[in-house]
Amino acid sequence: MKRHRSLHAEIRRLLGGYAVLLAAIIILVFADDFLEDWVWKLLLQQEIVHYVQQKAADPGHAWRDSDEIQLYSVPGRLPPPGLSMLPQGVHDDFWFGGRENVVLVQRVQGVDYFVVRDITGIETIEDALLLGSLGLAFVALVVIGVMVARGVRTALRPLSDLANDIGTLSPDHAGQRVVVADGASSELHVITNALNDYLRRQDDFVERERIFIDTASHELRTPIAIMAGASELALGQPGLPAPARQQVQRIHRTARDVERLIALLLTLAKDPARLSRSNEVVMLHELLPDIIDDHRHLLAGKDLSIVVDELRPCTVSAPLHIVQAAVGNLLRNAIENSDRGEIHVRLDADATVTLQDPGHGMTPEDISRIYAQLARGGSREGGGIGLDLLARLCEHLGWTLSIQSAPGRGTISRLRLSR
Repeated sequence: MKRHRSLHAEIRRLLGGYAVLLAAIIILVFADDFLEDWVWKLLLQQEIVHYVQQKAADPGHAWRDSDEIQLYSVPGRLPPPGLSMLPQGVHDDFWFGGRENVVLVQRVQGVDYFVVRDITGIETIEDALLLGSLGLAFVALVVIGVMVARGVRTALRPLSDLANDIGTLSPDHAGQRVVVADGASSELHVITNALNDYLRRQDDFVERERIFIDTASHELRTPIAIMAGASELALGQPGLPAPARQQVQRIHRTARDVERLIALLLTLAKDPARLSRSNEVVMLHELLPDIIDDHRHLLAGKDLSIVVDELRPCTVSAPLHIVQAAVGNLLRNAIENSDRGEIHVRLDADATVTLQDPGHGMTPEDISRIYAQLARGGSREGGGIGLDLLARLCEHLGWTLSIQSAPGRGTISRLRLSR
């Protein structure tokens, strides 16, 4: 198995190299004075050694001062008062005679020698060189800093790419995986492998849920079909007492609602791409009156009526039973949440079904929770699919559900079906 480099080690290497370079430049800057004193001491010592050797060879040898260098000794040629107070060692930036000098005080064979070297011009050049060196060091730090920043950004780019890939994952699609480059760090490969393993387990879980819903729904269809058929046969029997007929009608309606609920669950268990293959052409303007007639029994005992404002010719491609369940759910909720007045139904040419009821209305909090709870208020006799499942259905099929409401002012529901 290929061994990948560590992101931590890569960043540590880049920052460590930058820190070492920075420390080296700082050390060189602060070591400048030490090196300068060491060089001057070495050079001026050579002057003293040369003079002592000349003096030993020729006792009458005398030192001759030049414009740049002077030599004093005790005993012998006594230095000026300003020099005589200096201790042994190198003294840089010493002003004497109106000039900047470097002075070396050193004892040789019991004699204290004072060597004075004019460094006015040299110091000017040295300052210029120091400034130039500092400028070059600054430029080097900036360039290397930019290179380190680019290196860190390059090292972190696979992490940003991974975050973008994760952001594009969709819960509606199976078989999704994230990929990182071979040159990515070992940490990113660990994260990617763990995430892909999670995605595989998630796919398995979703598939098990789909299979369970599909199997359970199909298993429920048989007894529900028996209940619906038996109740329909019972309703066809002459002489059935009115109270019994009313209860059998209730059983029959409930069986039909449960059939629609099973159909909805089967729809949610299918992928949208697979579901589209079972679509059929639905003429909404002809279907809506049938849906309204199926729900008129819910108006019993209420001073409430359903008014059809306008049904413009419109067709959609969708499973018929799902359209019936979705529109029927909105109508059921409008009836259950209204006591008196008129429920207006309208169909626009863009496949938008609008229902306006005079009911209790909903608060903004109720509307915000509409996709996570059942329809508010009233009895749920006969079942129905609930607005929470309707919201999931719209998301699954690409439909749009919008609700406008205010407490005491009724509710306007708009369901736009994709064509």
